[in-house]
Amino acid sequence: MTSAPIRIAMWSGPRNISTAMMRAFENRADTVVWDEPFYAYYLQSSGLDHPMREAVIAAGEADDWRKVADGCTATPLGTNRHGNLATVQYQKHMTHHMVPEIDLAWMDQVTNAFLIRSPEAVLASYHDRHTKIELRDVGFREQAELFDRVAQASGTAPVVMESDDILADPDGALRRLCTGLGISFDPAMLSWPAGKRDSDGVWAAHWYKSVEASTGLARPRPPRSLPDHLRPLAEECRPFYDRLAKYIL
Repeated sequence: MTSAPIRIAMWSGPRNISTAMMRAFENRADTVVWDEPFYAYYLQSSGLDHPMREAVIAAGEADDWRKVADGCTATPLGTNRHGNLATVQYQKHMTHHMVPEIDLAWMDQVTNAFLIRSPEAVLASYHDRHTKIELRDVGFREQAELFDRVAQASGTAPVVMESDDILADPDGALRRLCTGLGISFDPAMLSWPAGKRDSDGVWAAHWYKSVEASTGLARPRPPRSLPDHLRPLAEECRPFYDRLAKYIL
């Protein structure tokens, strides 16, 4: 069990295994999770029309990003779903939620890690829900920028994990991840009860059906075909992905 409080900010884009990873960490005996803390502020600030937009804004802190950042760095961490006083907080973040007006200095107070997935896989999956996709929707550029910021501030590359590696070997990959984060591995991360969680964002009603049915990290799916009109966007995303892929654990 980890004794000293640690706050983990896991930076991902959409259509990754970010919610399944949140399930894995929430099933630890020592961890409490926070689902996309900046989402409400992002929607309010950007004016974008996402599914359940008004519900998301109403449920979160949409007016002051400083309050969200304060929550990401606060201690104590509270009690988790197992009734234990948490010593680890796992924050599930979307990289594109960090709009320009947010001061990123709060990131220096947390342990940052990066979850990546190939542009072709992300875009093929994203296309199931959205026919029009822009670079800003999938967060690759922002992920690379955040990675560079963390590396420069700390003097070393932060932890990077590839989602397909985790799915192919959950035990080995999660052990490497925990070692990289400086926390103990908990076998409870490998499986969890199906169902909803109180910690899920209000948007779970639209996005989390498959995760709610899951009981662990599934094997990688066969590669999906990418529509031709998205290939130029995949090529635009590729350099950002490749920059981080060099550091995969």
